[in-house]
Amino acid sequence: MTPKILCVVGPTASGKTKMGVALAKAYNGEVVSVDSMQIYRGMTIGTAAPTPDEMEGIPHHMIAVADPGESWSVARFCEMADGCIQDILGRGKLPILVGGTGLYLDALVRGTDFASGSAGGETRTMLQNRMAQEGSAVLLEELRTIDPTAAEKLHLKDEKRIIRALEVYLETGMTITEHNRRTRQTPPKYDAVYIGLDFAHRQDLRDRIDRRVDLMVQQGLLQEVRTLLSSGLPRSATALQAIGYKQFLAVEEGLITEQEAVEEVKLRSRQYAKRQLTWLRRNKDIHWLYWEKEPIFSLALQKATEILTAEGLR
Repeated sequence: MTPKILCVVGPTASGKTKMGVALAKAYNGEVVSVDSMQIYRGMTIGTAAPTPDEMEGIPHHMIAVADPGESWSVARFCEMADGCIQDILGRGKLPILVGGTGLYLDALVRGTDFASGSAGGETRTMLQNRMAQEGSAVLLEELRTIDPTAAEKLHLKDEKRIIRALEVYLETGMTITEHNRRTRQTPPKYDAVYIGLDFAHRQDLRDRIDRRVDLMVQQGLLQEVRTLLSSGLPRSATALQAIGYKQFLAVEEGLITEQEAVEEVKLRSRQYAKRQLTWLRRNKDIHWLYWEKEPIFSLALQKATEILTAEGLR
């Protein structure tokens, strides 16, 4: 039988962390964070990573597992997160995936078989050097002779995707179009039940996001950025390009004021929430629970329990 797992999804600031803990308590579960930024150590405030108090004794996995100087691929994340899921299942508990990084979540549930290739690998390095010397037009034309379907979808500016498509072919002998087709046809690795959290009125979500950003600033987001820099983290690190960190790095460098940073973070966070919802809306298996002005978790847990019982989770 395909193992059952539970996924709690939704836009940023929708209450996923608290809902995940409540469900873990009710269903003998453990939480696996599916957040591309909560993996980094020393980035608790800006990523809204759950604190020990917020975890309420429930084990949480995939939080603060990486050095902020590292840049993780979805393949690397899924390899480690899937190990956590297998361990939880092996101990007779329910894995509860909580997070808003839709690409990572989809790949985890499907058990996506990622094609060969890695940052710093011989093939990719060779292709990157060729890209620098010969330009994207030459490599895109080369891809067109191998995989016209993939090439048709790419622009000259899509340098990383051109390189990736060529890399997959050179390392596997299979075009990326064929690899993706086979991946789509493979049955999902897990039987996922989805609980989605959102607000009935968009303005209530925007207001909640704004309040969260204000709280992050009060908690010391600027100091968190300074601590990361003092630890030797390069300003160009992927982790510092995340919403919140990028803006407060600019404050630290004297490029903008703190108030300008706050407004920018609020705007970018609201835009990110919109993108998250657009991604999630494609998944017709999500059971949505809509908050009014403020979340009422006791009521949501009751509704979620009814949904999960109907889906065979007890």
